[in-house]
Amino acid sequence: MKILDIIRRVHEIFIEKGLTLSVAESCTGGLISHYMTTLPGASRFFEAGAVTYSAASKKVILGVSSSTISTHGVVSRETAKEMSEKMRSLAGTDYAVATTGNLGPDILEGKPKGLVYISLSKNGKTLIKELRLEGERDENKEEAAVAAMNFLIEVINKAE
Repeated sequence: MKILDIIRRVHEIFIEKGLTLSVAESCTGGLISHYMTTLPGASRFFEAGAVTYSAASKKVILGVSSSTISTHGVVSRETAKEMSEKMRSLAGTDYAVATTGNLGPDILEGKPKGLVYISLSKNGKTLIKELRLEGERDENKEEAAVAAMNFLIEVINKAE
């Protein structure tokens, strides 16, 4: 499926169901937010996007706990989980998706290139997906953003 088709599907689902979305991005660097606002009508469901690239910004802007980052690192399930939960709370949205990972080229916090966590927070529940990407940095960034959008589609379709 082409990226534009995936974006269109996210728009359709959120608008049809009257749901709202916010995004907290680290490794995807705002690409998900960019994709969400590519088509007209995004303002009907897309509330906010934050790029919290550094550990400090994850703490200060989102409120991710220092202990989570010091214990598990920025590239972790635990950090991704807190990012999505804090973003959903801050923006007051039905859903929030967050990405954190190591796009490469080097090992980060002892974690391999291509390790990405996507977290999806919805009322009372948080789901996490782990990716092991094998492309170059730019390919991994796009693949992670597309995977996050597909994760949204998959979770909302299951909720029906």
